[in-house]
Amino acid sequence: MVMTNFKKNDTFEAEVIDLTHEGQGVVKIDQFPFFVDNALPGEQIKMRVLKVGKSYGFGRVDEFLKQSPSRVTSLNLDYLRTGIADFGHLIYPEQLKFKHQQVVELLYKTAHKPNYPVLPVLGATETLRYRNKAQVPVQMVEGQLTTGFYRKHSHQLVSVEDFYIQHPEIDAVVLSLRNALRTVHVKAYDEQTRRGWLRHIVVRRGYHTGEMMVTLVATSAQLPQGVDTVLQQLKENFPSIKSIQLNINKGTGSFILGKTFKVLYGKNYIQDTMLGKTFQISAPAFYQVNTAQAERLYQTAYDFANLSQEDIIVDAYSGIGTIGLGLADQVAQVYGMEVIPQAVEDAQHNAKLNHIENAHYEVGTAEAIMPQWLQKGIKPDVIFVDPPRKGLDEQFIKAATATNPRTIVYVSCNPATFARDVLRFEAENYRLDKVQPVDLFPQTHHIELVASFIRN
Repeated sequence: MVMTNFKKNDTFEAEVIDLTHEGQGVVKIDQFPFFVDNALPGEQIKMRVLKVGKSYGFGRVDEFLKQSPSRVTSLNLDYLRTGIADFGHLIYPEQLKFKHQQVVELLYKTAHKPNYPVLPVLGATETLRYRNKAQVPVQMVEGQLTTGFYRKHSHQLVSVEDFYIQHPEIDAVVLSLRNALRTVHVKAYDEQTRRGWLRHIVVRRGYHTGEMMVTLVATSAQLPQGVDTVLQQLKENFPSIKSIQLNINKGTGSFILGKTFKVLYGKNYIQDTMLGKTFQISAPAFYQVNTAQAERLYQTAYDFANLSQEDIIVDAYSGIGTIGLGLADQVAQVYGMEVIPQAVEDAQHNAKLNHIENAHYEVGTAEAIMPQWLQKGIKPDVIFVDPPRKGLDEQFIKAATATNPRTIVYVSCNPATFARDVLRFEAENYRLDKVQPVDLFPQTHHIELVASFIRN
């Protein structure tokens, strides 16, 4: 048993031996692990103990005795403290190697596949300023309306003006709006007192079109005095803003958006293109935040499917239709389902927008809808799945494999739940064929991948 006689503010000289999946350095003192921000493998550091738990602790770097040649030395450390760029201190080629290794290890540990031949990560050309969406929290700091990002594992706001991985025009809109709202004395919502009006500023920008949408997340539909004038000025300063909306969130939880949206200016959507198709994107809709890399991700998914003109496709978790509509002209029919009614409306509209007549979308879960389609004689050749971070429900996997498609293409934003699902597919007689990680989130620990399963 490891003895832990460590106290806060103890200091040690130590070597960093590893990196956690969230980008913290791992140090062991007498076999007891400490996780240390801004520390890379191979570095010798003087570490100060911040906190000690039963089986691990947290430390910080007091001094570098030897730095890694893979270190980015010019990084603003606020990007690490907030998690905006929790891998920003590691040079990009090493980020890609680390992400590749993560996928290999998860397939070994969880799916029992030692040394699985995971393809090299498809890295991004643009590794900074690539995000097309920002959700920026707002707080009163020393009596002043402040925008920024929360310090990791807290609701303490760190003032940030340049978000590093967001498109610069998004940062400019957030800053301009913040400054103007200060002049009319708008108060940010306070989680303790539950007073104040503004909670978040959400900005979306079409990568190919440049169209922008601004959503103010607030506690009531009543605009404070002067906000009307501020928004009028904002759209004059940024002609690319095509939509300004108010979202009402009266809740006390940590979710960002409430259910009610009110259009204050323009339309209730913006448009962008992906893989040559036009998409209408509403405020609550899911749309990949890195458009250039999402195009590579989806193209990889199509390649893995070996599509033919006779194929019937099911696009589960179809969102606004990006995957299904992108391949509609290569196949016979596309059927999609999604639990968010607004997203299904968007998908149906997007099909019309692109003159696509062979795509059909319904509201509901795949587990409920696929058996109904099967009864109607709709038998998919390929199923595409793009689930949230929690991965696939076991019922879904049973429902999907029961339709007996030749291939299931899995787009994952969480390799840990994907590796778990590999075993579930194998239990239903589908084997893992290919795994291709795609880096949609440079400078961060997030990993996206495409995999294909084929029937045994």
